[in-house]
Amino acid sequence: MFKPDGRSLGAGLLAMALVVTCPGTGVADGAAPDPVRDWKRTDVSPGVTLYQGEVRGRAGSDFWTVTVRFATPNGPEHLAAEADAQALADELRSGGFEPRVERVDWTSLVDVAPGTVGWRVRTGGFGGRDQAAELERKVDEAGFDGIVEWTGADALPDTGIARTTVAIVDPAQFDGELAADYGTSVAGREKLTDMSARRDAIFGINAGFFVMEDKDGIPGASAGIAAYNGQLQSAATNGRVGLVLSGDGLRPRISKMSTAIIATARGQRRLVDGINRIPGKIRNCGGVGGDSPTERPQHDVTCTDPDELVLFTDELGAPTPAGNGVEAVRDRTGRVTEVRPSGGLVPAGGTVVQGVGEAAHWLSANARPGEPLLVDQQIHDEAARPVRLGPSDDIINGGPELVRNGQVRVNLQEDGIIHDSPTFAYTWGLKRNPRSIIGVDEQGRIILATTEGRMPGFSDGWGLQEAAEFIRSLGAVDAMALDGGGSAGMVVNDNMVTTPSDAAGERAIGDALFLLPRR
Repeated sequence: MFKPDGRSLGAGLLAMALVVTCPGTGVADGAAPDPVRDWKRTDVSPGVTLYQGEVRGRAGSDFWTVTVRFATPNGPEHLAAEADAQALADELRSGGFEPRVERVDWTSLVDVAPGTVGWRVRTGGFGGRDQAAELERKVDEAGFDGIVEWTGADALPDTGIARTTVAIVDPAQFDGELAADYGTSVAGREKLTDMSARRDAIFGINAGFFVMEDKDGIPGASAGIAAYNGQLQSAATNGRVGLVLSGDGLRPRISKMSTAIIATARGQRRLVDGINRIPGKIRNCGGVGGDSPTERPQHDVTCTDPDELVLFTDELGAPTPAGNGVEAVRDRTGRVTEVRPSGGLVPAGGTVVQGVGEAAHWLSANARPGEPLLVDQQIHDEAARPVRLGPSDDIINGGPELVRNGQVRVNLQEDGIIHDSPTFAYTWGLKRNPRSIIGVDEQGRIILATTEGRMPGFSDGWGLQEAAEFIRSLGAVDAMALDGGGSAGMVVNDNMVTTPSDAAGERAIGDALFLLPRR
């Protein structure tokens, strides 16, 4: 049996000592950054270079163990206060087990004071998963809640494996564009390889967060700001970071984004709460107009609001949500052609405004066939400057921000990753997972990277702090996370060059970023 040493997830420590950090000042023209200089190199096209390699911790440092979770009214938790952890450990000892209590600390995050996140309780240490699974069975039979875990995912110093693929794009040499794509429709999900083949892309990477399940909204629709070809298709998770691609997209800009959308009919104005989503369901929260439980971003949480007005575009590719509301159908000029019950098709070139609750009453009172129902859409960056979309401009969501002005800047609190309990920030943010990230260096080169994860012994991925340190080590002066987990993936010439973490293989996603040859 392995003898775990009980180290904590230390504040400010990089988990993989082999990651070489350097100031975010970029590298000489044409040279590879030091951390990937010895990796396998592929010149994908002029101005696009691919690097593939791994960062590996100390051999033999990782093992299988059983984590015993805490029972709470809101479900099982991985972490608790020290006194609760010690009490659980005492119960395990009484049951004949050999528990250990481990402290988990915050890493060097901008908006979280240094200190302890919580305490976890574990038992056993094995070289094989089957041995740990047998111990888990005994733990469960004794009335506890055990789960088998691989310690390589803990992000402890000098542990784990991160198999990583990095693409560096030099806009001065690449003759093409970087563009976002939502697939065949805003509603619905599609595999990255299929989207890439249809666009005849040189390179592709998964992009923003999206709705996965019916209970949270319209599957495939963005869970945050999204605009394609100059058209806003999803409202912002207000205050969360986004990526703005203007023109050919080769000068991307990262900024926290907000949207303000107002409908006007018969001189009466009303807030439009969202675009292309089920009224009353706000995935990742960060909305407007009295959402519950919060209008702050809350990642992987669906906030609610019974009184909402939502705009649907003809790119939706599905009927509007059916329900108790009403909707006004608009032609391309904004004139109402019909007021009907919720749940119909969006006409080609037109839009639909749907209301529920008080918003439905407002719509019924003010929307009249033959009269205008105007919708004003405004996008602002974090400096309150307007973001005006041209016909080729795109915006995708993501988060959190990783690097700003050459310094690591990970904000779990303001990005909604810290919830009421510490478990989500621990499992989603601090622990290692598959992730995709994007950054820009001082010379204007674009850095895109995907690390594989959730594959013990093959690749564990990055914690958010590690992701930030890694892309900064490549010279990024500004960087942000894209969607990760099973969505993380990268393609070159329509072929997947990373290994999906989902057992079923490549996951269908909401949108993607592609390098395309000049049109």
